[in-house]
Amino acid sequence: MRKRGYFGTDGIRGTANTYPMTAEVALRVGLAAGKLHRSDSDRRHLVVIGKDTRLSGYMVEPALVAGFTSVGMDVRLFGPLPTPGVAMMTRSMRADLGVMISASHNAFTDNGIKLFGPDGYKLSDEREAEIEALMDEGLQVDLAPPRELGRVLRIDDSQARYVEIAKASFPRKLSLAGLRVVIDCANGAAYKVAPTALYELGAEVIPVGVSPNGMNINEECGSTHPQAMAKAVKEYRADIGIGLDGDADRIAICDEKGQIVDGDQILAIIAAAWVKSGKLLGGGVVATVMSNLGLQRFMEARGLSLERTKVGDRYVMAKMRDGGFNIGGEQSGHIILSDLSTTGDGLLAALQVLAVMVETKQPMSALARQFEPVPQKMVNVRIAPGGEPMKSDAVLTAIATAEGRLNGSGRVLVRPSGTEPLIRVMAEGDDERLIAKVVKDIADAVKLAAA
Repeated sequence: MRKRGYFGTDGIRGTANTYPMTAEVALRVGLAAGKLHRSDSDRRHLVVIGKDTRLSGYMVEPALVAGFTSVGMDVRLFGPLPTPGVAMMTRSMRADLGVMISASHNAFTDNGIKLFGPDGYKLSDEREAEIEALMDEGLQVDLAPPRELGRVLRIDDSQARYVEIAKASFPRKLSLAGLRVVIDCANGAAYKVAPTALYELGAEVIPVGVSPNGMNINEECGSTHPQAMAKAVKEYRADIGIGLDGDADRIAICDEKGQIVDGDQILAIIAAAWVKSGKLLGGGVVATVMSNLGLQRFMEARGLSLERTKVGDRYVMAKMRDGGFNIGGEQSGHIILSDLSTTGDGLLAALQVLAVMVETKQPMSALARQFEPVPQKMVNVRIAPGGEPMKSDAVLTAIATAEGRLNGSGRVLVRPSGTEPLIRVMAEGDDERLIAKVVKDIADAVKLAAA
């Protein structure tokens, strides 16, 4: 396969107005993806575009539009809408392609471009490579004649459509009446839709992070800064806090005492409920190598499996599709419920947890600790770009020694970061002191090998 030059593990991402997140690159994405998704038929071809609230969205969106329309594709603009909403509406509007302009949980200074196929799933690595090959062509190649230029229309009710989709995922026999809910939207894409959906389902809603100004997305709020959500929960004596990230595909939850509930516990809450109702498919749950050993034991104690993948929601989804699973996710809060969505959706995950609260009549604090997490420790070791300490005999020996010392009572994971020149050294197990020691020994070996 051609070496990737623009796309990373989750689309194209970088500092806004700096290569590769420039208007020219966005234009080339539109040109290339548009050419690739046209067919030889006479029908009109359609692309839908959503974005979060970053200031740079005003630069990226028109550049994409120019690229798509210049090769004859019609465009529908959603404005601010969660990433999963764009994925859903790509499919429901029978579009050839969906685009989300967002850098997810990153600061406003970054932006990104994510692409979805007509089925609502993220494009494969192979498809992205084909787009990259076309991006390097001349800008004048294979343009549409004047009569065949694409048309552009803004969809004014896109947010209302997503609200209805979200509400439909909540059991009809249940209501949120009587629940006081803090929802922190990170000043991002869900700042209107999430509070509206919760309110229309009957909750008393306390919104936080719903005043975007183009530069405050994810700033000391949202799922990556859950302290703001927890503070509001205690201040307003709420029953639960829900935190989303900038594009609302990630979630954090806190209970009525302000204690944070991570993605592993959320997976366990939903999986246990779906087993009871007969909705769980695949005989287990898909998670990544970072998920806590406690979650694995929780699943195994119920006769269920925990299938692990590389870090990244696209790998989780691929495993779910291959194995027929309908629940998957990451410790970081990407929760994928494939019966309801084709990608991670923070609001839909929150609604499933709320449904468990309502149905069981239990406070969030009683649900928050589905299993006792095993002590887990991780150290990041910075290395020189291009360095390969993982090939060192000393590092391999240190890893083997650590695994021997744990003797089946824990787990060691040593992996290069996918985004930075780092080696991540993680271990978990029942003996916290032993875990700290084996992590230090492996990290020291990596440092020596990287020196």
